[in-house]
Amino acid sequence: MAKFSTFALKRRFERMTARRHGLLYGAVFTSALLLAGCAVELQNKQAAQELAQRSKPPGSVYTGWRVFQNKCAGCHGPAATGTARAPNLLPRVRAMGSRRFVGLVLQRYDWNLPAAQAGSESAAFEALIEEIVRRKEDALTMPAWQGEPVVSAHIMDLFAYVSARAQGSQGPGRPAP
Repeated sequence: MAKFSTFALKRRFERMTARRHGLLYGAVFTSALLLAGCAVELQNKQAAQELAQRSKPPGSVYTGWRVFQNKCAGCHGPAATGTARAPNLLPRVRAMGSRRFVGLVLQRYDWNLPAAQAGSESAAFEALIEEIVRRKEDALTMPAWQGEPVVSAHIMDLFAYVSARAQGSQGPGRPAP
């Protein structure tokens, strides 16, 4: 019986050792996977940051804020949310691309459209019409800023600021330089 017990103990010890080795190998394998995942995360983080930077509109939000405060805030308010004299820019710029923004600001902000396009405009257009009718005033006219050197030189900065405000990534206060 002593041989059987010794044999059984030896076999039980070998099984426990095999389990421990299995657990040890499993832990090493899991650690290797986690470390490999961290390396991938670090590599992808840089690409994600580059992609986020490229998706931002060109221009400086801070410089655009300065131009806006100097040239636009008198009518549109310091936060671009509108006043009695001029509309809220945020809903209008939210879906607007940089090309259209530049054209509207530099040439003239004009809602006069051909009849074929009048029915295809957004709710912003309808809201503007309703606002003008309610106030019973002349149509809103914004001056063309094309001849203004500060606005012309910093038009993309101006778009970066107003777009950041419209998208919610910039609050109403002064942005960091």
